[in-house]
Amino acid sequence: MISLRYRQSQDYARSVVDRRSTSRYYMFLGGNLVTLRSNKQNVVAQSSVEVEFRAMTQGICEGLWMNIILDDLKVKYEGPIKLFCDNNSIISIAHNLVQHDRTKHIEIDRHFIKEKLDSGLIVTTHVPTGLQVADVFTKGLPATRFQELNGKLGMIDIHLPT
Repeated sequence: MISLRYRQSQDYARSVVDRRSTSRYYMFLGGNLVTLRSNKQNVVAQSSVEVEFRAMTQGICEGLWMNIILDDLKVKYEGPIKLFCDNNSIISIAHNLVQHDRTKHIEIDRHFIKEKLDSGLIVTTHVPTGLQVADVFTKGLPATRFQELNGKLGMIDIHLPT
């Protein structure tokens, strides 16, 4: 059986024009990269937590869509979607719906994520920042690190002579 794995990375207010954040995520089905997306968020985020929750919600929706496609194709996959996140605070807030003054404005996203966690459709897993492959999309990395992470995504330079 194959599994769905999702990783995300985002920058916070990096656009100097409108200070909107950019979310980037990818999804693997088994060992194959099936989704790779980068898009500017629709609103200016008030915090990095908001940026991460919006990105996580977007990724969960993508995963739910992928579940529907796999079910329609009668493809068997194992267990819940695995969300890998390098921010322990985000994981903690997602699992605990205690109202925090600084997270009131993202309450809908928090409840959506919590609902999917409680239903068992997704599970969150902490991944150390140094192992977060999605950082290839949001951080300026040394060439060797960039190539290493690209390799983990299964990407190759098609212009290199073989």
